Amino acid sequence: MYERMLDKKVVPTIPEMTAYCGENAELFTLLNNWLSETYGTVQEVVFPYGNNYGWGISHKIKKKFICNVFAENNSFTVMMRLSNKQFDTIYDNVEKYTQEYIDNKYPCGEGGWIHYRIINKDNFSDIQKLLNIKCS
Repeated sequence: MYERMLDKKVVPTIPEMTAYCGENAELFTLLNNWLSETYGTVQEVVFPYGNNYGWGISHKIKKKFICNVFAENNSFTVMMRLSNKQFDTIYDNVEKYTQEYIDNKYPCGEGGWIHYRIINKDNFSDIQKLLNIKCS
């Protein structure tokens, strides 16, 4: 249902990735532009972690990793890491959908990784809240 762009031999353009996101293409563009315009992130098309992740857009501020945004069929997923303290500061201000991602994060040190799928505008609002914390 939410297949990713997994052909490592064919490097997609950002417009191709956007089109692949289908009904969420506008949100895909809005998020990538918002990160670049608000926080000055540098975007790079990447195939970072092997065949299960596929093509995405990496966002960095200088050399600091912010997130990867993976294009999916009719959606997209944002992969990012926050500390437990950062997650705790936002937890009560996000939708139940987002809280479930936080509750099931992949632990890493004093925090963890989430792979947050965007399928509607409520999700978009919450990922902005999480990314605001990451970038501040």
